[in-house]
Amino acid sequence: MKKIEAIIRPTKLNELCSVLEAVGYPGLMITEIQGHGKQKGLTQQWRGQEYKVALLPKVKIEVVVKDQDLERIIKAIRTAAYTGEIGDGKIFISTIEDAIRIRTDERGNAAV
Repeated sequence: MKKIEAIIRPTKLNELCSVLEAVGYPGLMITEIQGHGKQKGLTQQWRGQEYKVALLPKVKIEVVVKDQDLERIIKAIRTAAYTGEIGDGKIFISTIEDAIRIRTDERGNAAV
């Protein structure tokens, strides 16, 4: 099993949720976060004054998937989150040793 953590723009959240449901993964965890990448935030102008916004709003999506579904889910996330602009986000993948469904005590892939 793999855990996919995707950091995306908040405006792409609904589209991503729809795409994940369409490919068979409706279960996900969502966290509203703030951060910045290489661009170190952005500079905006308001009433003639420039000000720096160092931390930008982002959304972190976490999904645990079966190994055989990994590439399909990554492709779905990339398609849904893509704008072509700086700040589209990142995808991180890590290995999950085990999963347990509390209600039924199922383990491993059956719990996902």
